Amino acid sequence: MTAQIEKLIAQMTLEEKAALCTGAGSWTSLPIDRLEIPEITVSDGPHGVRRVVSEDGVDEISLPATCFPTASCLASTWNTDLIYRMGEALGEESIALGVDILLGPGVNMKRSPLGGRNFEYYSEDPYLAGEMAASFIQGVQSKGVGTSLKHFAANNQEYQRFSIDALIDERTLREIYLPAFEKAVKAAQPWTVMCSYNKINGDFAAEHRHTLTEILKEEWGFEGFVVSDWGAVRNRVASLKAGLDWEMPGPRDYRVQEVVAAVRSGELDPAVLDESVRRILRIIFKARETPKGGSFDVNAHHELAHQIADEGIVLLKNDGLLPLKGFQKIAVIGRSAEKAHFQGGGSSHIKPTRVDVPFVEIQKQAEGAEFTYIEGYPEDNSLQPQLIDRSVQLAGEADVAIIFIALLSYKE
Repeated sequence: MTAQIEKLIAQMTLEEKAALCTGAGSWTSLPIDRLEIPEITVSDGPHGVRRVVSEDGVDEISLPATCFPTASCLASTWNTDLIYRMGEALGEESIALGVDILLGPGVNMKRSPLGGRNFEYYSEDPYLAGEMAASFIQGVQSKGVGTSLKHFAANNQEYQRFSIDALIDERTLREIYLPAFEKAVKAAQPWTVMCSYNKINGDFAAEHRHTLTEILKEEWGFEGFVVSDWGAVRNRVASLKAGLDWEMPGPRDYRVQEVVAAVRSGELDPAVLDESVRRILRIIFKARETPKGGSFDVNAHHELAHQIADEGIVLLKNDGLLPLKGFQKIAVIGRSAEKAHFQGGGSSHIKPTRVDVPFVEIQKQAEGAEFTYIEGYPEDNSLQPQLIDRSVQLAGEADVAIIFIALLSYKE
């Protein structure tokens, strides 16, 4: 394979090399037909395969896939074997849905409860996050599907997350913010690593040579390629010099021309571009070793998701109340009992193959009990005191009240 790749690099034009280092679309690399270089397809999905398809120009429709619990729940299982099995299932679904690389897992440290991506990160503990990520990656890649460890690095808050400058001394970087990445890279060798949006000590993560090249590639021995988070690149030539191999999304013809001009002017060493091309080609041909298509066991994967959710439940206090026994009248309060809010939004929002309705499942577990239900709050999330008063009344009339509390609803 090495000889074949070197031969291809020698045959590629400068323009083809520059174009290969930028996506052909939102989810694919550029195929080069004359050299029989195929495309690869990537997909969002730390907790499920969000395989987006285009319909009438609208790039927002995804194919059904298992919605596994989010990383915040996965870490609460402390069960690396179970996470490996989830990775295997995700690999199988990626194959069935035509995906070569699954964009996950995320291992950044949780430093603020306001972090918008907390749900798709494992923990505030570097050791736990690293162990979980390594098992996830090993499980997915055991099926011949790649992963993308993200978001490298120091992506820990929502405020100005596209531009914030994370000022971190080297010791803190090494002891808190990098260990989970290091563990995952050394133990599992993800096919790709995704850079973050933010700056680190003055330089954007996409242009940060110390982390991308000196630490990730040279010190840790990372063998895959570095991809940008979508839209994270500000200066393409600077990012290539720093070690960012693949810019997403594409197509971005002006970026290609910037790289071509930089090589021709002597600003960019051709060897730097060739190294990025080499890393990308390695993964392209590795991905092609796994044929895509077929189907996956929807019910078995749903049951696996159910098992993970069971093991991830955290009981804060049980003062003799659970398990419920002998209660004849149960009040169920909260809209999310019927419309469960079980995943985050945005790029990791999965279209589930199956959804268990909490209120229905509770009734199955308590046959013979008398149930009352009230939504507690309206669909538009407005404050309606009469619903609150009625909820209090039903709770007072019941032997036990089960209250479902969730985030506000969002457009699906």
